[in-house]
Amino acid sequence: MASQSNLVLIPARLGSSRLPGKVLADIAGEPMIVHVARRAGEAQVGPVVIATDSPEVASAVGAAGFEAVMTRTDHASGSDRIHEALEIIDSEGKFDVVINVQGDLPTIEPHVVQAALAPLENSDTDIATLAVEITEEREKFDPNVTKVVGSPLSADRMRALYFTRATAPHGEGPLYHHIGLYAYRRDALSRFVALAPSTLEQREKLEQLRALEAGMRIDVAIVDSVPLGVDTPADLERARRILSR
Repeated sequence: MASQSNLVLIPARLGSSRLPGKVLADIAGEPMIVHVARRAGEAQVGPVVIATDSPEVASAVGAAGFEAVMTRTDHASGSDRIHEALEIIDSEGKFDVVINVQGDLPTIEPHVVQAALAPLENSDTDIATLAVEITEEREKFDPNVTKVVGSPLSADRMRALYFTRATAPHGEGPLYHHIGLYAYRRDALSRFVALAPSTLEQREKLEQLRALEAGMRIDVAIVDSVPLGVDTPADLERARRILSR
C-alpha cells in the first residue's frame, strides 16, 4: 500500500482551547504527537511529516526521528495548515494524495490510517474519510459525536451526503460515527482551502460540509473502531492507561 505519491501530514498546533499544550503531553514517556507520528508511520502509506506552528513541537518530533515543517500561527483549521506545509515541502508536486491525521489521536491503529486511502480507488472521489457504526445508544443523541449520512456503495463503503451533529438519518437502520481523518487528492485540498466557509459548515460547525456544498465528492470507508481523541484531561488519562500496558 506504500506509495511515494502519498504523504501523511499531521497538523500539531500547540494551543488548544480545551486542553492547552496537549500534543506535547507525556504519555508513557513520550509526547503525544510522537505516538501519533509513530503509528502513522507504521501504516506504511507514505512519508510522515508534522506541520506545526511551535518550535517546541518541531524539536520534540525531531528528537524522535520525524520531520517537521514550520507553518503560520494564524491558520483557522488543520486543513489550512497542512496545505501550507504541502506547498513548502513539495512545491514540485511529487505527492498527489495527502492524508491528514489529527495530532491528538495517540492510540490510532495503523490499519485505520490505511483504510482512508481505499475510497480514492474511485477516480470520481475527491476526498476520503472514515466512519464506524454506532453501537452505544447514547452516541446517537450526543451532539459531540458527528454522524455521517450516506448512500451505501458496498458493505464497507458509502458516499457521503451530509454530516451532522443531530441524530440522523431518521428511521430503522444503522447510524455512523464520523472519524475526522481525511485523504485528499492534492487538487481537491487546494480547491477546498480556497473556498469560503459555507452556510451549513458555519451552522453545524463542521468544516467538511464546505466541500459537499461546493459539489465535491466525499466517500467514506467504514472501519471497526473509533480512535481515542484526546480533548480533555480524562481523555489524556485514558490514553496513558492504554499506552502504558
